[in-house]
Amino acid sequence: MPEADAAAVSCTELFGSFVLGDDEFALPASCFREVVNYPDKVSALPLSPKFLEGVFTLRGSVIPVVNLGRVFSPEARAALPTDKIAILDYQGVLVGILFDATGEILRVRPEQRSKLAYTDGEKRGVVAGTILLEQGARLVQVLDPDALVRIENVPQVLALQCTDKQTRRHHGERRQCVSFCVGISSFAFEMSAIQEIIRVPELQPSVLNSALCLGRINFRGSPVAVVDFATLLNAGAAVERTQSPDQRVIVARIDDATIGFLVDSVDNIVNFYSEEVMPIPMLSKARAGMFGGCLSKPQLGDIFFLDHQQIFSSNEIKEMRTGHANLYPKDAELIASHERREARRIQRQVYISFTLENSYAVEIRQVREIIDVSAGEITRPPGLPAFMLGMLNLRQQMISVIDLRGLYRMPPLEDSSQSKILVVVRDGECYGLMVDAVENIMTVEDSKRYGAPKMMRNQNAQGDPRSEMDEVIDIGEGETRKTLSVFQCDRLLERLAGEMPALAA
Repeated sequence: MPEADAAAVSCTELFGSFVLGDDEFALPASCFREVVNYPDKVSALPLSPKFLEGVFTLRGSVIPVVNLGRVFSPEARAALPTDKIAILDYQGVLVGILFDATGEILRVRPEQRSKLAYTDGEKRGVVAGTILLEQGARLVQVLDPDALVRIENVPQVLALQCTDKQTRRHHGERRQCVSFCVGISSFAFEMSAIQEIIRVPELQPSVLNSALCLGRINFRGSPVAVVDFATLLNAGAAVERTQSPDQRVIVARIDDATIGFLVDSVDNIVNFYSEEVMPIPMLSKARAGMFGGCLSKPQLGDIFFLDHQQIFSSNEIKEMRTGHANLYPKDAELIASHERREARRIQRQVYISFTLENSYAVEIRQVREIIDVSAGEITRPPGLPAFMLGMLNLRQQMISVIDLRGLYRMPPLEDSSQSKILVVVRDGECYGLMVDAVENIMTVEDSKRYGAPKMMRNQNAQGDPRSEMDEVIDIGEGETRKTLSVFQCDRLLERLAGEMPALAA
């Protein structure tokens, strides 16, 4: 090869081009990882810029999708199923750029390129220059990746990715979280952060009421501020919402404050390992610290795992914690009394309440996770008794699903849309207990747990699960007080194993 030709080749730059509307753009080929079709599921990430279409998961990474059209014009169209996404490597973090169609690989000589010059202090635009092709008849705009995308938490993402590579060799500690829905997105708090999940009580007015703080409730003798989670996710703008029977208040402990979060519904208890939490590249600083990562579950979709300690600033917590105490002295006396009781370390247990014609409770430590009935296809082998729904493949583990209504000779539900499956483990085997609905998660003092009257434990009583429950718990106070029988999963499975050898471990 002649020296002149060799020099020309060495100066040639490679670009990948793509089309957006009537315009053609290009990025250095070294930035591209791959181009993929628009995925079936893109989850909207709250508190993000308008040009962020959402995020999706790709081979163990969370990919934020930047709508290039909205970078230029906030009113540009939303994504279409026919769009393409270019996966870029931005400082070691993967980012998706949304466009209409792929172009080609361009080999560009120096004389075909021109660069835009910016004066000192002038804000850089996303277009860094142009490429002229076909004797000037074709103009390609070159994008500047650094101006196009800014990931606020690059060091944290890289650190978590590095940790992931080391921990994926072996599973760490199994953890649990509670998933809940707000709007169209799913979120989760770690189980240890949650004190209780309750139906929405009557909110007491407070002079601290704002778009964010809806009011206060009396929780075990203490005033607790209730925050509208939907408003929190909309940067403080009040959100119009209608009351729904599915709404719940999640009472969580943040630092030394107890705060209630109003959510649209509480959905599942999810089992996970630390290495399953994928870091989320954040394109916004607004409460970015509260997004601890993303859990992607085949049956549940993408769940935004929240770091409850990072939701509020210290000043916001102080205002909600001390503001009510200063304004309502009687509440302050109740707080002091409650703290004295806490100092005595009263023993408590956490229960899940569920319905099976009536309401029952089960200790949360007996339940590995809660899943929707639609979590997967249930296969029914021949010869099973009527109360055995069949086998469910849950993340490569087979689960025997038991219809408790069928077991206790209750008629089937007309509407099973709220039905859930409680996944329990016995001797290393997994079983699923299908119930009508899951109601609440609650913490109950051991002193509120009693032996059930012997008449309730008549084992010959057909169609009543209370016949094999020998303990009850008292919950609520005054007019809301009620007694729930405590369901013993191990005892039920032990009885069925004796009656059905196929169930034996």
